[in-house]
This record gives sequence, structure tokens and C-alpha cells, in this order.
Amino acid sequence: MHPPGFWSRPPTHPLAWLLAPAGRFYGGLTADRMDRPGAVPPCPVLCVGNFTLGGAGKTPTALALARLLRGIGRTPAFLSRGYGGRLAGPLIVDPARHGAAEVGDEPLLLARAETTVVARDRPAGARLCAEAGADVIVMDDGLQNPSLTKTLSFAVIDGGAGIGNGLPFPAGPLRAPLARQWRHVAGLVLVGDGAPGAALASEAEARGLPVHRARLVPEDGAEWAGRRVVAFAGIGRPQKFFETLRGLGAEIVAERAFPDHHPFRAGDLAKLSALAAQVGAELITTEKDAVRLPAQTRAEVRVLRVALAFTDAAMLCRQLAAAFPRA
Repeated sequence: MHPPGFWSRPPTHPLAWLLAPAGRFYGGLTADRMDRPGAVPPCPVLCVGNFTLGGAGKTPTALALARLLRGIGRTPAFLSRGYGGRLAGPLIVDPARHGAAEVGDEPLLLARAETTVVARDRPAGARLCAEAGADVIVMDDGLQNPSLTKTLSFAVIDGGAGIGNGLPFPAGPLRAPLARQWRHVAGLVLVGDGAPGAALASEAEARGLPVHRARLVPEDGAEWAGRRVVAFAGIGRPQKFFETLRGLGAEIVAERAFPDHHPFRAGDLAKLSALAAQVGAELITTEKDAVRLPAQTRAEVRVLRVALAFTDAAMLCRQLAAAFPRA
């Protein structure tokens, strides 16, 4: 879905006001669910979630945290629900055998770095992670899922979006009232700049929670300066991808935004390719979108790859080492 525009406007917007009772009901149910005790996992769990619906950079954050865990001597594995995939699991993702329609797009990206398990039953998935040799489970999303006890949880925040109008779904983007979500996190990962994220970071610090500032760094970004492109994306915030390309100096002659996790069909690519040929430009998308492209069309599309870089990785490593000490 595309986030409705009123989610980023003041909470007095008529649609937000109209939907506020439904938001209080939904948000209350979710908050109550978050408070339930979870099953004890076979090894510690690091949860990478967010307070809101939509993309905030959880998957790049999970990848970066796994690298840091490796650096302090731990053996991580990823655990994902596999949103958008038809297989319930638990199963270990094999990028050579599985596609996004089977396991979801995010697990395919994660599996390139570490053992990745897809499981709608999170406790069963945690057991498979441990059987595969993990001594720390990195749960990609799941902050609002109470089925597993978490050792440490981070909320990932997009600096430019923050928490929108601060109301629970459907009146706003929050999954539960913010006041009831704070108790479930041990820190924020703030991705990028912006007043909305800065305000939330200030609140976190007032609560004594660390704020780990980070930014997405494009790989081979210099090569896009002056290039004419048709950019398309089906992620939580397509505009963020388009802004990144402009920041690299690319000339975006057309942009197309699709719903988050959009399953691209051959017809979608045929229209995009025709547009690119018409305007004399290259097609470009995100790494997350690329795994959902029809296999026969992937060679036609360039991919902008990014990695998350922390401003103070040493501070974060100290928190990880304290939470996940080596035996």
C-alpha cells in the first residue's frame, strides 16, 4: 500500500480525526499483544523492528547489525516472517532455489549475507536458526510480535518520516500508541536526517535510550552523476530512493512508484522499458525491488545497492557486546 498523505500531516486532519476511534481500538489491541510474554528461544534474540507501518530501513539495519555481531565473535542468523511469500516454513532460504513469491523479498537479501530462516511460527524458526549453528538470532521485524522473548530490541526510524502524525493505524502510521511501545525497545537506529526523526531521537534520549545514528551509503554512487534514468520502486518510501538518486547527480526523467512489496509482472517491465526507450534513459531500481523482477527482465534493469553505515559503530558494539557476551 502507499501511505496516505494525511498520515504525514497534523493529527487534526479530518480523515485522521474520523479514523481516530478505529486507531485507538487497533493500537490498543496491538499494544496489549506486545505486552504478552513470549517463548524462551534457544539462543539470544536481537529484534530489528519499527514503531510504524512502512519502510524505515529495517533490512539494511539488520544486515549491518549482523556484520557487527560477527565482529564481536558471534554467529548470527536471520529470522523473518517472509512477508509476501507463500511458504510458511520453517525453512532455510536458498537464493539459488527460492524466489520472492515463495519466501518474500527481504529474506532473499538477508540470505546473501547469513543463514536466513523464514517461519510464520517464530519459535519454530528460532529453533531452526540454532540448529543451523547460530548463537544470536537477528529478527528482521517482529517488534510487535510477542511469540519470542527478545534479548534486545531496536526501533528503526527514518529521519525524514519519523512517526508521521503520531496516531495508530488507520488514523496514522503507528502500529500501537508510541507511549506503550517505548518499553519494548533498548534504543533507536535513526537513519538519515530530518526534523521528524530528530524529535523522536530527543524523546528517546530523554528516556535514557541510546540513539544510533546511521545513513544509507550507495555503492558505486559516483557512476550515476549525469546519467539519464527512469527510476521505479515498490518500497515503503519510493521518494526516498528517488531523492537518493538525485543526490548522486542522476537525471531522473521519469519516476514510477509502486505499492510496497509489489510483485512485478512482465507487463510492468514492458511498460517501463518502453518508457525508457522513448526518453533515452536507463531503468534503475532498488536491490529489494530487483529480487521481485521477472527473471527474464533483470538484465534490463540497473540496481542501486546501498549499505547502512553507523556514525558511532563503537558505541553500538559496546551495547551489543553487553547484551550478547561471549560464553
